[in-house]
Amino acid sequence: MLEITDLEVRYGPVQAVKGISLRVEKGEIVALLGANGAGKSSTLLAIAGALPATSGEIRLDGEDVTPLSPERMVCKGLSMVPETRDVFPDLTVMENLKLGAFIRRHDREATSANLERMLALFPILQQRSDQAAGTLSGGEQQMLVIARAMMSQPRILLLDEPSLGLAPRIVDQIFDMIVELRISGLTILLVEQNAGKALEIADRAYVVRLGEIAASGSAKEVATSFDLKALYLGG
Repeated sequence: MLEITDLEVRYGPVQAVKGISLRVEKGEIVALLGANGAGKSSTLLAIAGALPATSGEIRLDGEDVTPLSPERMVCKGLSMVPETRDVFPDLTVMENLKLGAFIRRHDREATSANLERMLALFPILQQRSDQAAGTLSGGEQQMLVIARAMMSQPRILLLDEPSLGLAPRIVDQIFDMIVELRISGLTILLVEQNAGKALEIADRAYVVRLGEIAASGSAKEVATSFDLKALYLGG
């Protein structure tokens, strides 16, 4: 479904991503692991169209989407949940969710059905539907931004550090929900520093070190066959 070839990303003179190539098949969860500053988030931002690729190619369902804007990528069926966990703080939970469905606004029946599905998957959002999003806890905000991204009815979801700063109990809930989304047919590319947790749910994994792929394989292979600690910490 998603194929990245020789992707490079620069911030001025700094090369953050140095020729990364990876693929994500339909229905998979693929984990992208690595230390802070390895280039994981830059890779996701480039795929989502939020950061220009210096070179390389991004193909979605065989189509070259490298130059497309984030808005066009959403229309193509790709949504991203950034690590910044941005909600519209003064709007209610329900208003945030409905904004996520903006590109589907003409299909009211499908949007209504999808909203019910998200509220069933994230029941706390149903309970907080009239509450200002800025007053939610960190875990609740993470659930909201994932559900809001799902309101555009994507076929592939990019998740950037969904467990960041959350209590272990909430992390377990978030990962359970990611598995539920996958069971429903969603394809997921997951950036996560909690390598153990990510490898529990992923089909395959890539380890990024200093902007390059340092290791790849099935989740089990990466967990057992590589010196993950050394790769992860840059040793």
